[in-house]
Amino acid sequence: MHSRWNHGEVLLRREVLGLDPIETRRFKASWHRKAWIEAPVYVVDDTDEQLVTYTAPGTRFTFPPGDWPTPDGLHPWYGRTSWEGHGCLMVQRPGEHHAVWHFWEGPDRDFACWYINLQTAFERTPSGYDTQDLEVDIVVLPDFTWWLKDMDLLGQRVNEGRYTPELGTWIREFASELVRELEVGHNWWDPAWAAWTPDAAWDEPQVPNL
Repeated sequence: MHSRWNHGEVLLRREVLGLDPIETRRFKASWHRKAWIEAPVYVVDDTDEQLVTYTAPGTRFTFPPGDWPTPDGLHPWYGRTSWEGHGCLMVQRPGEHHAVWHFWEGPDRDFACWYINLQTAFERTPSGYDTQDLEVDIVVLPDFTWWLKDMDLLGQRVNEGRYTPELGTWIREFASELVRELEVGHNWWDPAWAAWTPDAAWDEPQVPNL
């Protein structure tokens, strides 16, 4: 069994293509189960109920080379060197195919929004954890008004071969389930994290030794 990570420990968060919540992939592309973006994150909390990590301002991105399924063959964020603005707190629960990202803005670090990021359930690795972005997101403001984002891109991801048609359908249905929860006023995450502040020493973490 995995021993829990400690508060303040630095992990490597990797976005890995080919992770599939319904295991529909029927072919093995050259990029299958390979990381195309990596970044170090701080551990805020690691329990049976949740894993909470923090991407600090200035965190450096790494883009491993590969034949990626995009029009230009590059990760969409390629060219960005680091995380800009305030950091991002990511709260995720084991086995769930989304994480709740927290964003702040302005000189006083005012809370801006929650970002329900659809992504595959995190998989622990010796150096951190892996996940795959599932494109669709829901932006929720502090007053709990919200909107759905990027649903129109799912067809493009299927055409690129990044997702199977079955996975595209599953993501649409899963997003609709989350929307229904919001429509009935069920905000299932802990809003107290919006008031969280990072340790003053947490700045530009280095990639952990592998």
